[in-house]
Order: sequence, then C-alpha cells, then structure tokens
Amino acid sequence: MTRLRAFGQFWWDFVVGDDWLSAASIVVAIAATAAVATTDVPAWWPMPLAAATTLYLTLRRALHR
Repeated sequence: MTRLRAFGQFWWDFVVGDDWLSAASIVVAIAATAAVATTDVPAWWPMPLAAATTLYLTLRRALHR
C-alpha cells in the first residue's frame, strides 16, 4: 500500500506541483476540447488557446508577487 500511495503522491506532485490553478485550468481545457469534439466544429483550437492563456496568467501572477 505504501508503494501505491507513493506512486499517487508522485503523480499529484508532478501534475499539480506548486500551482493547482494551472493544473485545474488545463483539466477544464481538456474537458472543453472533448465537448467541442462532439460537435461539427474542429476541435484543435481550445487546447492551444487554453495553454497560451494559462501561461500568460501564470506569468502575470508570478511577476506581481
């Protein structure tokens, strides 16, 4: 059980790290991409837009600390 817990802790630290807000925004972007993929609209654009927006907001927040 300790190995399983350590494995889970590793992935939590790897994905979430110091900024849970960035991780949450990318999860929302993946969900939005999946939602767009069910329509007739091309589904390539939500993820790059979300990644660029998340990067911008993360850098802005880091510079204003």
